[in-house]
Amino acid sequence: MIRFFDFIFSLMGILVLMPVFIILYVAIRLESPGGGIYKQKRVGRYGKDFYVYKFRSMRTGADKQGLITVGGRDPRITRIGYFIRKYKLDELPQLFNVLFGDMSLVGPRPEVRKYVDLYTEEQKKVLSVRPGVTDYASIEYVDENVILGASDNPDKTYIEVIMPDKIKYNMKYINNRSVVEYFKVIFLTFKSIVCR
Repeated sequence: MIRFFDFIFSLMGILVLMPVFIILYVAIRLESPGGGIYKQKRVGRYGKDFYVYKFRSMRTGADKQGLITVGGRDPRITRIGYFIRKYKLDELPQLFNVLFGDMSLVGPRPEVRKYVDLYTEEQKKVLSVRPGVTDYASIEYVDENVILGASDNPDKTYIEVIMPDKIKYNMKYINNRSVVEYFKVIFLTFKSIVCR
């Protein structure tokens, strides 16, 4: 049933938001050199790699300086990038990931292989479901960049503090996975974005 809702909502979202897609794509291209869409290899269900799509919010090649962004205003992020990140608009292209079945609207955020390789056997349970565009961890850690910006060693803080805590939130959804829980997370996500 959840896959049915994923397919319908992602298709409707793509059709309704296509003008927004075009405006954002053009704005990104006009502000800085490079493509408007950024893709990155992530780990999905059952540990299989796939490409996640986002609107590019950083300067081209910025990911070579590190996989995580830090601070409220990482200098690698463009002006339009700061805006679309604040309101989660950079995530919109993931509707295509949902439509094609790589992702769900709700589920654990997909990680890069570097961090998945550090999972314990217990933590690997998050790979038993499709990764999602949003989940409880995304709502709780909406200001993750600020937390990492205050750390002397952002990568270590992410691995030892944030990542394990996010997985606990992931498991909250996985252990109670249902259509009701699915809609609850979607509602809380919209509420979080609007309140920003």
